[in-house]
Amino acid sequence: MMSRRTFLTTLFASCLAFLAWLNFTPTANALGGKQPPLNQSAPEFTLPTNTGDGEVSLSDYRSKWVVLYFYPKDFTSGCTLEARRFQQDLQKYTDRNVQILGVSADDVESHAEFCDSEGLKFPLLADTDGEVSKAYGSWLGSVSLRHTYIIDPEGILREIYIGVRPAIHSTEVLARLDELQSEAS
Repeated sequence: MMSRRTFLTTLFASCLAFLAWLNFTPTANALGGKQPPLNQSAPEFTLPTNTGDGEVSLSDYRSKWVVLYFYPKDFTSGCTLEARRFQQDLQKYTDRNVQILGVSADDVESHAEFCDSEGLKFPLLADTDGEVSKAYGSWLGSVSLRHTYIIDPEGILREIYIGVRPAIHSTEVLARLDELQSEAS
């Protein structure tokens, strides 16, 4: 007679096989919620920014690749390191026709001070109510989580990073962009 554990394992494996047969790909879930599906339109947004533009929309960048990165808080160690790495590699992104956009729940004034302090030359967006972070599955309580999304020039979500390590993240993103852009040509 089959043990309960063996039965459950067999049942689970059968369900996975059935879903694979149906060509079913579930949307990824992460700590911050349901992630938007890959290879579909990225959730549209408009948020206030620290730059002179006032507001930024995803659709403003339809002709560019976008690296949309969410982070918990201005001036914290991991967030500062991650932002510095993106800034350090900014010319490499520009050369690849990529716009970097940072998003957190901090307000525009905090973002302006953070950019001035760290010499950041890319927009930081103020998602103070967390609505955009929630749409991207990157919200926990009152802060954005450290997640990154690569969006192609047509607004299609091409890559999701959940386990971001700030010290090496920009290098990972650049390598993946090279792959994605090569596939697109």
